[in-house]
Amino acid sequence: QVQLVESGGGLVQAGGSLRLSCAASGRTFSSYTMAWFRQAPGQEREFVAVSRWSGGSVYYAEPADSVKGRFTISRDNARNTVYLQMSSLKPEDTAVYYCAARRSYNGYNLPHLYEYWGQGTQVTVSS
Repeated sequence: QVQLVESGGGLVQAGGSLRLSCAASGRTFSSYTMAWFRQAPGQEREFVAVSRWSGGSVYYAEPADSVKGRFTISRDNARNTVYLQMSSLKPEDTAVYYCAARRSYNGYNLPHLYEYWGQGTQVTVSS
């Protein structure tokens, strides 16, 4: 069993930055694929970024100009924590951001394949 707790959300002006953190319980954190998803009001939950268990492979949502180059996912296996550094934030980035974990990697952008979810943290970007 893995428990995930997100933090770091808040209200920020367009162009600003935030760093989200997701702290995970469990001894095998390093073996999990960790991802960030987000869900805006009235929208489906969408993939943002993923870090494979080794931390060497990371991927971001497409199209490439959506978050790549502005968001960076990283993980600290010693601290059982995954981060999402967000910069140059836009009002369209406003959403609840969720951390998710799973043992496998295939289909990493599909939310229904993830076994564990955090409670979410609100990010609001004002124009």
